[in-house]
Amino acid sequence: MQPFQYHVDMALCIDATGSMGPVLEQVKTNALRFYSDISAALTEKSKVIAGMRVRVVAFRDFYVDGDRALQSSEFFSLPEQAAQFERFVKELRADGGGDEPESALEALAVAIKSPWTREGQRQRHLIVLWTDASAHPLEKASTDMPSNYPSGMPGNLSELTDLWAGQEINFGAKRLIFYAPDAEPWSVIGATNGGWENAIWYPSRAGHGLDDLTYKEIINAIVNSVG
Repeated sequence: MQPFQYHVDMALCIDATGSMGPVLEQVKTNALRFYSDISAALTEKSKVIAGMRVRVVAFRDFYVDGDRALQSSEFFSLPEQAAQFERFVKELRADGGGDEPESALEALAVAIKSPWTREGQRQRHLIVLWTDASAHPLEKASTDMPSNYPSGMPGNLSELTDLWAGQEINFGAKRLIFYAPDAEPWSVIGATNGGWENAIWYPSRAGHGLDDLTYKEIINAIVNSVG
């Protein structure tokens, strides 16, 4: 019996503010490991990646950081474009952001709206988000929109939830894995009852890095979602 083959797209939403230095450095260290680690783990489960693409959506604060508030890439095909992926991640610097909160929900909306693959018979569309801060409410833009604010953003968390539940991502294929503090909106999105479907939440603490255990948990969550 031939193993199942999956086309996997992953959007990495990374808080690039000053307090995220330890995590950002670990993400840089692990960037090129994603493909090999996920491929090896899937092979053990008799599953094969027919194609894998990764994009990065790094965010800070639209109300403080101007044009540096959002740095996003296109999808990189791995392993073919591993060098370009590595270069983009390594050029990110942990700075800015001002005080809490940050513009994580806008980054999440950008990730949800990614041009996800429709290739093959089986796909997985994954968003992995890291932050140690709460997030600006999307409603803030209605009264205090900076000139650099992206167009087409949801107006509130309910609209963002509808975007996640809509047709931007195939319902059966999508997963959100987020590493975030026990604060709003993360406690709402990750709630056991009433939270987002297909979302896995790992609580984080400010100033703490992405240790080996957490990295393995994230890899396992990704691999277990491919089923």
